[in-house]
Amino acid sequence: MSFLRALAFGLLFSTSPLVPSAHAADAAFTQFIASLWPEAQAAGVSRATFDRETRGLEPDYKLPDLILPGRPATGAPSQAEFVQVPADYVKEASIARLAVEGQRLMQKHRADLNEIENRFGVPATVVLAIWGRETDYGRYKLPYDTLRVVATQAYVGRRKDQYRTEFILALKILGEGAVTRQEMRSSWAGATGFTQFLPSEYYKHGVDLDADGRIDIWHSVPDALASAAQQLVNKGWQKGVRWAYEVKAPANVDCTMGVPEVTRPVGEWLGAGFVPVRGQKLSATEQAQPASLLQPEGIYGPAFLTTKNYFVIKEYNFSDLYVLFVGHLADRMTSPAPFATPWSATTQLRTADVEAMQRHLTRIGLYKDKLDGKAGMQTRAALGAYQKSAGLKVDCWPSEAVLRSMAAAR
Repeated sequence: MSFLRALAFGLLFSTSPLVPSAHAADAAFTQFIASLWPEAQAAGVSRATFDRETRGLEPDYKLPDLILPGRPATGAPSQAEFVQVPADYVKEASIARLAVEGQRLMQKHRADLNEIENRFGVPATVVLAIWGRETDYGRYKLPYDTLRVVATQAYVGRRKDQYRTEFILALKILGEGAVTRQEMRSSWAGATGFTQFLPSEYYKHGVDLDADGRIDIWHSVPDALASAAQQLVNKGWQKGVRWAYEVKAPANVDCTMGVPEVTRPVGEWLGAGFVPVRGQKLSATEQAQPASLLQPEGIYGPAFLTTKNYFVIKEYNFSDLYVLFVGHLADRMTSPAPFATPWSATTQLRTADVEAMQRHLTRIGLYKDKLDGKAGMQTRAALGAYQKSAGLKVDCWPSEAVLRSMAAAR
């Protein structure tokens, strides 16, 4: 371990003014892990499993989302959905490739997908799209040891309490023999399996669709897809409701309305001048569905009327771009049409600049959400409100012009 690492963790775990050795820092982690045995035991983890899986376990201080004294914060900017503009994230080439593969897999797993649709009311295309986005239909090899990830996050992560539970449940999964340690690989955040579940999600939503006596989201496609469907249902999925409708926004659209709190029946949006693309006709049932306006690039690029199911998918991964990718990929498995309105060539500001905007918007009372440097729904709406007050063009998009205006106003 480096001197800086030893220094950082010495400051965290020692009240002595002397800098402890690297061994002392590792010893503190080992002591922390050992202290979790009573919780693991209460959760049903055997002593043999605990000792076997924690023996030689070391933290990974290179992970994002850690709080390490004496070091810059690590974390969220590494997630692509928060730093890329939509055109970079929802790439047409990726969508087209995954849609073709999804069509093939739909035929291959038709019987299981029919059972999923009948049992959960979630379209086969949606669960396939989640699988495609999460792990490229299982072809993407997850890079991390799940147990090491959740142990590190429980020790020095931003969400220690959450990951303390994830660590205990990861041990429980291993103890039950659902998967081997070698095969339980994950993302940097500890999500594992074909459809990327945290250990707690495995226990909340896991389904043994192939009826072999165990829930296996690492090797069994039926189990993984049924578990994804069960998670959506548990989060409020509504059978027969689309995820969103792409629309052409009227020229006088007020982009500050693009927040979940502003919800109207689809028919009211249509009456206000929003037009379904490609002449799509919506039934009376569809027009009665409540929906919110989504303009991922402010007034630029495509616009959508998003239903309850849009926000259900968003609970799977809290990113508008993620939902757009999954929803559009699902649509493309049955229709070859791309988005009717192309993405604009907008550029995203640095995360630090967007966070600076959020701080300014918070100070003047226009923004009350997280300071995270991400241009999500609430940030875009607050930017639009600021643009109105400052006499700027109202486009609800973070730009250099808005940044300069805010700097001049301080």
